Amino acid sequence: MIDLHMHTTASDGVCPPPEVVALCRQAGLRVMSVTDHDTVAAVAEVAALAAGEGMEAVPGIEITAVWQGLDVHVLGYFIDPDSARLRAFLEGQRAQRLDRLRVIARRLAELGMPIDIDAVIQPALDHPGRAAGRPWIARALVEAGYVTDTRDAFDRWLGTDRPAFVPRRGGAPAVVIQAIADAGGVASLAHPGLLGHDELIPELVDAGLGALEAYHSEHGTATTTRYLAMARDLGLAVSGGSDFHGGGAHGVDAPGAVTLPPEHFARLATRAGRPDLAARWVSGPASGR
Repeated sequence: MIDLHMHTTASDGVCPPPEVVALCRQAGLRVMSVTDHDTVAAVAEVAALAAGEGMEAVPGIEITAVWQGLDVHVLGYFIDPDSARLRAFLEGQRAQRLDRLRVIARRLAELGMPIDIDAVIQPALDHPGRAAGRPWIARALVEAGYVTDTRDAFDRWLGTDRPAFVPRRGGAPAVVIQAIADAGGVASLAHPGLLGHDELIPELVDAGLGALEAYHSEHGTATTTRYLAMARDLGLAVSGGSDFHGGGAHGVDAPGAVTLPPEHFARLATRAGRPDLAARWVSGPASGR
């Protein structure tokens, strides 16, 4: 079993890296990838822990680009987490995240829901590699009793076009794709069915996009089938995974709720110049099937 999309407390996940790895082992995964938002802070720890459990951890990330005011999430696989150019780019991304949360907090205060934003973002200040995000504020709203749960927080206040929504600032998709390429990685468009702008995909392919995330916890069968066909027609590889965050986000309670078929992992690994992984985990004795 192969799950190439999950998050830890290094970004907006609920579970720390050791717990995520343990959950992956319990789920029977053989190949995993932690794709925290705008940070590689957990990559080395996850790789070491996964190896100790007999699993392969593909170095990954999910970087948020901005296109026509919309968030476009781009996954990066087989990246070099020590790439100086990537790390410099991500530092800027994380700084913009903190600025955005401060503005959101001011709006919430104006709406009669003050929160201690300094306390909310302190973990990111104490650990500069961590990426803060709106879920951190959502959890603070729950703790303060303003909302029933984090989904309620987004539905009523934090989501797009809600009263406390603040548009993100960030690089264009082509810039993000290049940052992933600079780190030796393959870029995959995350959950394109949620983005809902298929007209953008050919433009991203021209910019160097290498894959589409056809398998995702919020893609139904018809949506998955559509993006498999699109990937084939555009000559792209396919990625996929649960998008596990913990706490039942996306309706997913554990890694492995959605998995990537081995043959697609083989193509993705081969595109990244790692046919050895394709042979080891797909056709070899330690097959993830």
